[in-house]
Amino acid sequence: MTRKLVAIVAGLAFWIAIALVAGLVIRATWPEYVSVAPTMAFTLSMKIARLAIGAIATVAAGFVSARIAHSLSAGLIPGILLLIFFIPEHVMLWDKFPIWYHLWFLVTLVPFTYMGNLMARRRADTQTNRSQ
Repeated sequence: MTRKLVAIVAGLAFWIAIALVAGLVIRATWPEYVSVAPTMAFTLSMKIARLAIGAIATVAAGFVSARIAHSLSAGLIPGILLLIFFIPEHVMLWDKFPIWYHLWFLVTLVPFTYMGNLMARRRADTQTNRSQ
């Protein structure tokens, strides 16, 4: 049980770290993004970049959780927790983004976490097969 909890916390920590670092990189390299960020008047390319960061961070969260716990549930729980956390956030931001943006972000949290979980399991299987 402790291993699963550590895995879930680590997955969420990786999600936060990736999102923060990517956000800093975008802000450091994309002046137009910085200029519209306070009002969230993002262009289509900015919205896609934000969704891509979320997708990468979510897959990584599932991957890290699954690698630590070697458990499907531990690899999915970060996605479920992210969904629970982000639903109220997206409700508050509903008028700032088109519906497709909200739906894409929210609907992909659990499947992308699962994808990261599958990637971790395949990697573990490959490493096991190589050592045999």
